[in-house]
Amino acid sequence: MKMVIGGAFQGKTHYAARAFSLAEDDFIDGAKCSTKDLYRCRAVKHFHEYIRRMVSDGIDLSDFAAELIEKNPDIVIVTNELGYGVVPMDAMDRKVRETDGRICEALAAFSNEVHRVSCGLGIVIKKTAE
Repeated sequence: MKMVIGGAFQGKTHYAARAFSLAEDDFIDGAKCSTKDLYRCRAVKHFHEYIRRMVSDGIDLSDFAAELIEKNPDIVIVTNELGYGVVPMDAMDRKVRETDGRICEALAAFSNEVHRVSCGLGIVIKKTAE
Protein backbone atom coordinates (compact mmCIF):
# COMPACT_ATOMS: atom_id res chain seq x y z
CA MET A 1 0.00 0.00 0.00
CA LYS A 2 1.07 3.54 -0.77
CA MET A 3 -0.45 6.82 0.40
CA VAL A 4 -0.17 10.34 -0.94
CA ILE A 5 -1.47 12.99 1.44
CA GLY A 6 -1.63 16.77 1.50
CA GLY A 7 -3.87 19.78 1.30
CA ALA A 8 -6.59 20.35 -1.28
CA PHE A 9 -5.51 21.27 -4.81
CA GLN A 10 -1.81 20.56 -4.25
CA GLY A 11 -1.24 18.18 -7.18
CA LYS A 12 -1.44 14.93 -5.22
CA THR A 13 -3.04 12.83 -7.97
CA HIS A 14 -0.62 14.04 -10.63
CA TYR A 15 2.27 13.39 -8.25
CA ALA A 16 1.00 9.88 -7.44
CA ALA A 17 0.63 9.07 -11.14
CA ARG A 18 4.26 10.04 -11.78
CA ALA A 19 5.68 8.48 -8.63
CA PHE A 20 3.93 5.13 -9.04
CA SER A 21 3.63 4.87 -12.86
CA LEU A 22 -0.15 5.14 -12.92
CA ALA A 23 -2.38 6.20 -15.80
CA GLU A 24 -5.37 8.47 -15.38
CA ASP A 25 -7.77 5.54 -15.78
CA ASP A 26 -6.01 3.62 -12.97
CA PHE A 27 -7.69 6.00 -10.49
CA ILE A 28 -11.23 5.66 -9.22
CA ASP A 29 -12.89 8.61 -7.50
CA GLY A 30 -13.71 8.28 -3.82
CA ALA A 31 -16.50 10.83 -4.27
CA LYS A 32 -18.55 8.29 -6.21
CA CYS A 33 -16.98 4.79 -6.09
CA SER A 34 -18.40 1.76 -4.30
CA THR A 35 -16.70 -0.18 -1.54
CA LYS A 36 -16.30 -3.10 -3.96
CA ASP A 37 -14.48 -0.75 -6.35
CA LEU A 38 -12.02 0.16 -3.57
CA TYR A 39 -11.31 -3.50 -2.91
CA ARG A 40 -10.21 -4.15 -6.50
CA CYS A 41 -8.88 -0.87 -7.92
CA ARG A 42 -5.27 0.06 -8.49
CA ALA A 43 -5.58 3.60 -7.07
CA VAL A 44 -8.15 5.94 -5.54
CA LYS A 45 -8.21 9.74 -5.51
CA HIS A 46 -10.38 11.80 -3.16
CA PHE A 47 -10.31 8.98 -0.59
CA HIS A 48 -11.47 11.44 2.09
CA GLU A 49 -14.68 11.95 0.08
CA TYR A 50 -15.40 8.21 0.27
CA ILE A 51 -15.06 8.43 4.07
CA ARG A 52 -17.35 11.49 4.12
CA ARG A 53 -20.05 9.68 2.11
CA MET A 54 -19.96 6.60 4.31
CA VAL A 55 -20.07 8.55 7.57
CA SER A 56 -22.89 10.77 6.24
CA ASP A 57 -24.82 7.62 5.29
CA GLY A 58 -24.37 6.21 8.80
CA ILE A 59 -22.10 3.34 7.68
CA ASP A 60 -19.96 1.88 10.48
CA LEU A 61 -16.32 2.12 9.38
CA SER A 62 -14.72 0.73 12.54
CA ASP A 63 -13.28 -2.28 10.65
CA PHE A 64 -12.86 -0.61 7.28
CA ALA A 65 -9.08 -0.02 7.42
CA ALA A 66 -8.43 -3.67 8.27
CA GLU A 67 -10.77 -4.81 5.49
CA LEU A 68 -9.11 -2.57 2.90
CA ILE A 69 -5.66 -3.78 3.96
CA GLU A 70 -6.79 -7.40 3.65
CA LYS A 71 -8.65 -7.06 0.35
CA ASN A 72 -6.43 -4.56 -1.52
CA PRO A 73 -2.99 -4.31 0.11
CA ASP A 74 -1.39 -2.84 -3.06
CA ILE A 75 -3.75 0.12 -3.53
CA VAL A 76 -2.42 3.67 -3.95
CA ILE A 77 -4.51 6.06 -1.84
CA VAL A 78 -4.60 9.80 -2.57
CA THR A 79 -6.32 11.80 0.15
CA ASN A 80 -6.61 15.25 1.64
CA GLU A 81 -5.36 15.82 5.15
CA LEU A 82 -8.40 16.96 7.11
CA GLY A 83 -6.90 17.32 10.58
CA TYR A 84 -5.33 20.75 10.25
CA GLY A 85 -6.92 24.06 11.11
CA VAL A 86 -9.96 24.96 13.14
CA VAL A 87 -12.07 22.14 14.53
CA PRO A 88 -15.42 22.20 12.70
CA MET A 89 -18.45 23.45 14.62
CA ASP A 90 -20.77 20.97 12.89
CA ALA A 91 -20.95 17.61 14.67
CA MET A 92 -21.07 15.63 11.40
CA ASP A 93 -17.99 17.42 10.06
CA ARG A 94 -16.14 16.62 13.30
CA LYS A 95 -17.17 12.96 13.02
CA VAL A 96 -15.98 12.80 9.40
CA ARG A 97 -12.66 14.41 10.34
CA GLU A 98 -12.10 12.05 13.26
CA THR A 99 -13.10 8.94 11.30
CA ASP A 100 -10.92 9.93 8.36
CA GLY A 101 -7.98 10.55 10.68
CA ARG A 102 -8.28 7.18 12.41
CA ILE A 103 -8.60 5.28 9.12
CA CYS A 104 -5.71 7.13 7.48
CA GLU A 105 -3.55 6.59 10.56
CA ALA A 106 -4.10 2.82 10.34
CA LEU A 107 -3.51 2.76 6.57
CA ALA A 108 -0.33 4.85 6.88
CA ALA A 109 0.99 2.48 9.54
CA PHE A 110 0.50 -0.44 7.13
CA SER A 111 1.73 1.38 4.01
CA ASN A 112 5.15 0.77 2.54
CA GLU A 113 5.29 4.39 1.43
CA VAL A 114 3.66 7.62 2.54
CA HIS A 115 4.31 10.85 0.62
CA ARG A 116 3.19 14.38 1.57
CA VAL A 117 2.60 16.75 -1.36
CA SER A 118 2.57 20.53 -1.31
CA CYS A 119 2.61 22.68 -4.45
CA GLY A 120 3.12 19.55 -6.54
CA LEU A 121 6.32 18.65 -4.71
CA GLY A 122 6.41 15.42 -2.74
CA ILE A 123 8.33 14.55 0.37
CA VAL A 124 8.66 10.89 1.34
CA ILE A 125 7.74 10.66 5.01
CA LYS A 126 7.79 6.87 5.19
CA LYS A 127 9.43 4.23 3.03
CA THR A 128 10.02 0.64 4.08
CA ALA A 129 11.33 -2.36 2.22
CA GLU A 130 8.53 -4.27 0.49
